[in-house]
Amino acid sequence: MQSIARKIEELKKDHNAVILAHNYQRGEIQDIADFTGDSLGLSQQAAGTDADVIVFCGVHFMAETAAILSPEKTVLLPDPQSGCPMADMITAEGLKKKKSENPDMKVVCYVNTTAAVKAESDICCTSSNAERIVSSIPEEEDILFVPDKSLGAYVSSKLDRKMTFWPGFCPTHHRILAQNIEKRKQEYPNAKVVVHPECTGDVIELADLVASTTRIAKYCRESDAKEIIVGTENGIIHRLKKESPEKTFIQTTEQATCPNMKKNTLEKVLWCLEDMDAENEVTVPEDVAERARLAIEKMLELSEHSPALKT
Repeated sequence: MQSIARKIEELKKDHNAVILAHNYQRGEIQDIADFTGDSLGLSQQAAGTDADVIVFCGVHFMAETAAILSPEKTVLLPDPQSGCPMADMITAEGLKKKKSENPDMKVVCYVNTTAAVKAESDICCTSSNAERIVSSIPEEEDILFVPDKSLGAYVSSKLDRKMTFWPGFCPTHHRILAQNIEKRKQEYPNAKVVVHPECTGDVIELADLVASTTRIAKYCRESDAKEIIVGTENGIIHRLKKESPEKTFIQTTEQATCPNMKKNTLEKVLWCLEDMDAENEVTVPEDVAERARLAIEKMLELSEHSPALKT
């Protein structure tokens, strides 16, 4: 592994590349990354560098967002098959049809979507700023929240705002059950519980904190709690342990592992930098990128004074 990491470091310099690792990636990938974090935040960080190449260790929609925000850079995805089931639960064609049936609805689009779906949306949001984005839309306007019904329901309950939800969801977060949390709380009675808002409502009700992975990481660093039950994809525990080695982090269930996130490996990072192959390159047609960028920029304008920009 060390020899592979050394080769990656050499190739990264040769190609003036920056390596991004989502919080849910394998630990060894997080360890060799220049930046570890959330999808939008990583894309913003990469856009702020002078790198010519972005290696995005995440899933396809994340690499698309990086390509939208850094059109002058080459964006590589180590495993081109690393997709997102929730993002695949909505298509641009399906959204167009829904919009034609409800032409007055404002479409609020979770960042966990394809560029084509973002292009058909009025504004993007992340799990951190979804409440702010929804609140910015006048009460008299109807909202279609896509594609995550669980995040949508959480925001709706927090704001007491009626919305229409697309029936999408994250299979990994939905594998975290209330009974998993209850079992862990029995085993660790002094532990705090943090969960992601992509979880189901009954899981959310058991949490001490419901937050994006960025805010979860911040809470875990700053909390006085010595034991924390982590209700999101298990890959984040690697980061949490590195940042707070004196604390105990407990996964809710082994089932909370995203197989798509784990498709990227050190070997695939090495190979994509060696080959610089078109197979790994992620591009977005300019007409789609332009409209998707508008939805993202509208979100950022509303959130520019807020540090919470991430999923």
